Amino acid sequence: MSEPIVYGAGWCPDVRRSRALLDREGVEYRYVDVEADAEAEARVRSLQDGARRIPTIVFDDGTFLVEPTDDALSAHLAR
Repeated sequence: MSEPIVYGAGWCPDVRRSRALLDREGVEYRYVDVEADAEAEARVRSLQDGARRIPTIVFDDGTFLVEPTDDALSAHLAR
């Protein structure tokens, strides 16, 4: 499995929470700050029909989660 991409911003508590879960589970991921990368922000907006909700976590199979709860993220990782 390729590394998921976590799109977020450092100030966001939901981003910090999701990253902490991934770290606890030993999941390697790539983090991209949407405030520092205009292409990343455009990618997030394209996935969300113009919205920019974070974290947005994109997996190698094309699936993605937007603002997932810890339970939703854990369930997705267990698939």
